[in-house]
Amino acid sequence: MLLANDETVTNAAKHLAKHDPVLGAVIERVGICPLRPHKNYYQELVQSIIGQQLSLKSAAAIEARFVALFSGEFPSPEAILAMDEDSLRSVGFSRAKAAYVHDLARHVKDGKILLDTFDRLSNAEVINELTAVKGIGEWTVHMFLIFCMGRMDVLPVGDLGIKNGVRELYNFETLPTAKDIAAIAQKNNWHPYESIASWYVWQSLTLS
Repeated sequence: MLLANDETVTNAAKHLAKHDPVLGAVIERVGICPLRPHKNYYQELVQSIIGQQLSLKSAAAIEARFVALFSGEFPSPEAILAMDEDSLRSVGFSRAKAAYVHDLARHVKDGKILLDTFDRLSNAEVINELTAVKGIGEWTVHMFLIFCMGRMDVLPVGDLGIKNGVRELYNFETLPTAKDIAAIAQKNNWHPYESIASWYVWQSLTLS
């Protein structure tokens, strides 16, 4: 199972540039992908729920107020479960997000999700485990696999940024479907570096 590190992201850039001249032009301008995994799985998932459908600035502000509820320490599942939903809503959570964070904490506390086993699971198995939590869908797990676990073979076909980037890079008249994006990935030999290819597609949206 390939994970992002100095060697693999460099190999990914070489592979993608060789097989996909469109991405090759982006890679030449952007450079090597800085993606690296980390082990704060539980915190990452809580932050993902907090940040859903919010700007980065708004999510950061709510997260800061959330952590302040727990004396400045990121709370354990037990601490979250001891905090009622009204208190969470007082720092900017919607009713739904308060319920989602509680559900995640409950899954972890009860052992329904064993985060320390995730490194041994396939992408599909991680998706199956996490989408059992209220408020965590496939898109959230794709982002978790890429940006937290550093898995290199994830293709987030439902992501709007990927759709916009692929439309611009590969000259689609309308937003490409999931099937279209998968076909582009296959045609241009993105495997086993779909995550890195996706990162370059996202970066292409920032280039003038």
